[in-house]
Amino acid sequence: MVDYHSSNNQASSGGPAVYMDPREQENDWDRDLLLDPAWEKQQRKTFTAWCNSHLRKAGTQIENIEEDFRDGLKLMLLLEVISGERLPKPERGKMRVHKINNVNKALDYIASKGVKLVSIGAEEIVDGNAKMTLGMIWTIILRFAIQDISVEVVKPVQTLHHSHTPGNSTSSSRKTDGLAFNALIHRHRPELIDYDKLRKDDPLTNLNNAFEVAEKYLDIPKMMDAEDIVGTLRPDEKAIMTYVSCFYHAFSGAQKAETAANRICKVLAVNQENEHLMEDYEKLASDLLEWIRRTIPWLENRAPEKTMAEMQQKLEDFRGYRRVHKPPKVQEKCQLEINFNTLQTKLRLSNRPAFMPSEGRMVSDINGSWHNLEGAEKGYEEWMLNEIRRLERLDHLAEKFRQKATIHESWTDGKEAMLTQKDYETASLSEVKALLRKHEAFESDLAAHQDRVEQIAAIAQELNELDYYDSPSVNARCQKICEQWDALGSLTQSRRESLERTEKQLESIDELYLEYAKRAAPFNNWMEGAMEDLQDMFIVHNIEEIQGLITAHEQFKSTLPEANKEREAIQAIQAEVQKIAQYNGIKLSGGNPYTTITPKSIDDKWHKVEQLVPQRDRALQEELAKQQSNDHLRRKFATQANIVGPWIQTKMEEIGRISIEMNGTLEDQLVNLREYEQSIIEYKPNIDQLEGDHQLIQEALIFDNKYTAYTMEHLRVGWEQLLTTIARTINEIENQILTRDAKGISQEQLHEYRTSFNHFDKVRGQHAGSCERGDAEFARIMGIVDPNNSGAVTFQAFIDFMSRETTDTDTADQVIASFKILAADKNFITAEELRRELPPDQAEYCIARMAPYSGPDAKPGALDYMSFSTALYGESDL
Repeated sequence: MVDYHSSNNQASSGGPAVYMDPREQENDWDRDLLLDPAWEKQQRKTFTAWCNSHLRKAGTQIENIEEDFRDGLKLMLLLEVISGERLPKPERGKMRVHKINNVNKALDYIASKGVKLVSIGAEEIVDGNAKMTLGMIWTIILRFAIQDISVEVVKPVQTLHHSHTPGNSTSSSRKTDGLAFNALIHRHRPELIDYDKLRKDDPLTNLNNAFEVAEKYLDIPKMMDAEDIVGTLRPDEKAIMTYVSCFYHAFSGAQKAETAANRICKVLAVNQENEHLMEDYEKLASDLLEWIRRTIPWLENRAPEKTMAEMQQKLEDFRGYRRVHKPPKVQEKCQLEINFNTLQTKLRLSNRPAFMPSEGRMVSDINGSWHNLEGAEKGYEEWMLNEIRRLERLDHLAEKFRQKATIHESWTDGKEAMLTQKDYETASLSEVKALLRKHEAFESDLAAHQDRVEQIAAIAQELNELDYYDSPSVNARCQKICEQWDALGSLTQSRRESLERTEKQLESIDELYLEYAKRAAPFNNWMEGAMEDLQDMFIVHNIEEIQGLITAHEQFKSTLPEANKEREAIQAIQAEVQKIAQYNGIKLSGGNPYTTITPKSIDDKWHKVEQLVPQRDRALQEELAKQQSNDHLRRKFATQANIVGPWIQTKMEEIGRISIEMNGTLEDQLVNLREYEQSIIEYKPNIDQLEGDHQLIQEALIFDNKYTAYTMEHLRVGWEQLLTTIARTINEIENQILTRDAKGISQEQLHEYRTSFNHFDKVRGQHAGSCERGDAEFARIMGIVDPNNSGAVTFQAFIDFMSRETTDTDTADQVIASFKILAADKNFITAEELRRELPPDQAEYCIARMAPYSGPDAKPGALDYMSFSTALYGESDL
């Protein structure tokens, strides 16, 4: 409190008036037996308005200052309102003694605040003594409204006092110009007063302007009239001082409200930003999990396709997924982890509780789903490759079945008709013998075809076991062949029996024809088998397999000379038959009665075999060239993979060393890491080249590679881990910079933290034992930096612990205190007060989240700012 050590001596002696602080006039009331009527009028008006400005908070007011305080009830109520304290319970009786007791309670309370009441007694107040009542009210104003006002606020009073002090011959020029109150308002609220437009020669307008502005915008009631000041030679100092004190409290409250509003705005801005980050995380996590949820069923679909083309399209779709759809999701997953770490860092820095994502959206949940995705992905690729091998095998078997079935059906065509004819009944002996021999040849041929029928049945069985899509038609065709084969066997047996019965009556047939037929049939069957083998489709997967086929083909070619000798021997038999017939003058009618195999057909088939041999040679050589090309693809991929694989491993180890050593400032480390990251990204063309080589290998249906231990899947996983690791390392440095800037940590302190952390990490194992023996301090530290008791302490957690030990941040109690200022000390706040004191967006933010206030002093529309403030710091739920 500022004291003004001055007196009125000069004023009384006619010299210049010097302002004396009215607070030093507490004891003047007993000396001034008479009160200037003009001053009394001003004091009545001013003190009444001052009292009503407080009594209206309790829902009442006074009309006559000396009459309305006589029973002491409103006097006690006034003291309770302005002090915020409870006075003793008043007496409700109407008798004089009750009134005196109530006034005494009020006077005792005033005295308890260190105020000396001289010559002011309860009886004078009860009797309606105007002088004593005004003196008492002035004492209350001094104690509760003026005591702490600074000299800058009371200067307008001194100005008014000086401007009305007589003593100069030009006293009219000394009158107030009404600018002091306008200047006081303009100093604190310049937007309310256009000070430059005020005129010194118009004091009434100036004063009325100040009074109206104060009442309209500052909630200060009009306590005096401009005419009372301008029309009075010397206005009452106490009335003016009382009015000025209202300005002080209005401006002081506004300044406190502004400070409180700024604190709340800062807290709310942090909370809004964090909520925005949480919403972004939730959306990104939901989108990524939804993509995984949609993708896994596709990867787990094992519905086989019917054809190789359809299965190849499935594989191409999977390659598109690997090249196009998955890489952006890998980046999203990495960015999600980075955003989560950044958000948690910001929450720790703002003293907020850690962010707990919605159920099922934790980083661990996403990692688990991602692991399931990769498992399904690996199984899907293996299944497709196995399916391709199966379909390839099925296509080969199906074609082989069709070829053998067609050959067999061609052979059996007309055989039933031949076996059922009755030609032997009217044939001659020679003809019957011929028929019998012919039938024997047929049986020989039939036995030779038994192996092909068994092969056809075996292929059909294998197609069924491999779930061939067209198995019904294969089974129907096979069943028809088998049934026809059984019928041929029965018919053959029946015809043989018929011919044997007739044989006794017939002579033997020419042995040469018979020998020819017996030798021609197996040779003809051998040639048919050879042609079938030479035209047989083949499938191989490596050089060794094709070389095995080439070797077998060479062995077959080595048997051709012997086969040719057999052909020549058979043809010699036919030549001998012609020679004997010619020699004996026998006219041969038709061909050999024992066989339909003619020398010409043997020669034709032999020439066909000779043509097929070089064709087979070319096909095998082409396949050998293809396998050599595939081997080249294997070597090309392996050469690059054997470089990329160790390079990725080396970079992973280098990142590990960098994250431990971390030399230079955080900004230097960040620049170096980003340059290092760029060098890794620039290596991407090597990965793309490998992807291209791998695609060529898959398109060539190459399923193994003996030249390298690296698969494309291993290299993809290693590359993704490398990108993720460098991104996480950079994010850790960014979070350290964020922590350093928010906590005000210097580079030297960070260096000290790093040294301390390394030492802490080194001896942590030693202290673990002492923890068990009672090292409470170390247990406390470990509980903070390793709350999950995982055994691993990160440098970021260590920085947070060290900074929290030395840094103070906003607390829930501080925010509650700020809201209490805005609420004018109430336990609740209204939407109107929030909109008046806070920016629009933050005011609406609070209104939307504050619960209704339910305390005993609750009013309609009251909001609970206390629970809201504690909820901001995780201490309770809204």
